[in-house]
Amino acid sequence: MLETLKYLIGSAGPSGYGSKSTAEQVTDNCVDLRTSTAIITGATSGIGAETARVLAKRGARLVIPARNLKAAEETKARITSEFPDSKIIAMRLDLSSLKSVRSFVSDFEALNLPLNLLINNAGKFAHDHGISEDGIEMTFATNYLGHFLLTKLLLKKMIATAKSTGIQGRIVNVSSGIHTWFSGDLIGSLGQLTRDKSHYDATRAYAISKLANVLHTKELARRLQEMDCNVTVNCVHPGIVRTRLTREHEGFITDFVFFVTSKLLKTIPQAAATTCYVATNEKLENVSGKYFADCNEASNSEMGCNRKEAARLWSFSEIMVSTNWKDVFAPFR
Repeated sequence: MLETLKYLIGSAGPSGYGSKSTAEQVTDNCVDLRTSTAIITGATSGIGAETARVLAKRGARLVIPARNLKAAEETKARITSEFPDSKIIAMRLDLSSLKSVRSFVSDFEALNLPLNLLINNAGKFAHDHGISEDGIEMTFATNYLGHFLLTKLLLKKMIATAKSTGIQGRIVNVSSGIHTWFSGDLIGSLGQLTRDKSHYDATRAYAISKLANVLHTKELARRLQEMDCNVTVNCVHPGIVRTRLTREHEGFITDFVFFVTSKLLKTIPQAAATTCYVATNEKLENVSGKYFADCNEASNSEMGCNRKEAARLWSFSEIMVSTNWKDVFAPFR
């Protein structure tokens, strides 16, 4: 009850910020970002668009990848109309396609730009069962696997940038508190979701993908520490906010649920605050492998802290992004 009250009134935590803080507020005193380049997925609407707008305001060069290049160009136009000096590049990327991820990274590397920030923000909540062109359940493919490969392929660039500039690189994985709703066999359940259309549960699929984001953060942080490179990775829960993520669920029931829970909802500027805080705040230098909510470090589920499960998912993911697997679930049955 006390935590709920603190959330409702926006009580500040140890960071000095809370649930009512906005992305602009948490970056008011951030380091100069004019020498920084950031890739932000899912930046054409909602939380991602506000994250992009605020980082552009603080001077960062932005790369906005999107499946719909027109939408990315429109986002670029909106930001540059507000901040004319903004440096923004729109590029094509379909996170549900491993081929598209590889193509995007190749095109980005051809630009010969540094990379300081990678914000894995894009998310999908699919009401209907779908399979990606790579044979993976669509929500998992978009929310997790595409970001796993994107991060893997861009990591060398981030490490090199951090080494040459002396500026610590940061990776931010946007997850969700809904990851705590799942506590079973992640890989086994993913296999069932992929194969069995008749028992597809959209909420379960989303929770699995967001738990995977948390586990990815945990294992990547461990690996970065072993490599002794100047790059950190952290995970964030943006809060409850109505964005285009629910666009496939419009209707009376969705409207009613959001009306009932309206007092718990954040505005989009408030929802983008934790991402911007973790991406820019000086207090988080060398902080890695943590989970943040309302701009403060928070606890996640027991499974989200399971290092063995994080390592298992990593191994599974390496198989999934390989180009010659036949039955991806076979080694993990």
